[in-house]
Amino acid sequence: MAAARDRGRRRRGAAAGAALALALTGVLAGCGGDSPADTARKAESAVGSIASQATEAVESAAAEAERRLGDIQGGVDAKGDVTAGRPVTGSDGRVRSEVTVRNTDDAARSFAVQVDFEDSGGRLVDTVIVTVGHVQAGQSATATARSTHDLSGDVRAEVARAVRY
Repeated sequence: MAAARDRGRRRRGAAAGAALALALTGVLAGCGGDSPADTARKAESAVGSIASQATEAVESAAAEAERRLGDIQGGVDAKGDVTAGRPVTGSDGRVRSEVTVRNTDDAARSFAVQVDFEDSGGRLVDTVIVTVGHVQAGQSATATARSTHDLSGDVRAEVARAVRY
């Protein structure tokens, strides 16, 4: 329960930071002859609106990931058998992290892994699901988690949840 609250705070923080940058850019570009007070009111309004939309987008993606992982029939928690590698930003601005799964079961299994991308402050900036199919018993396999949009700065990849099925 505490982890879910922390994730929610991180999502809101990331969304607010991104929204602030976008809102201030838009407001300052169009402030023309407005008084400082008018400009401040417009910035506050824009930040509130954009922050709300950004927060909803991150929360929606996280909720969808939870739903998808929860829908897996016969799945077991495998977070302890999964690691995310050091994130690397590609020339396209997308962050990638190699995900390694280890099948500790006695039969071939598949994995669904939720990878959270966080900024240096621990705030969630993106979340994705990567699947790794048909990993033989006792073997490991890899897949690449790729952010859904450009991310900048120091980004970490964290395995939020993993299901073996």
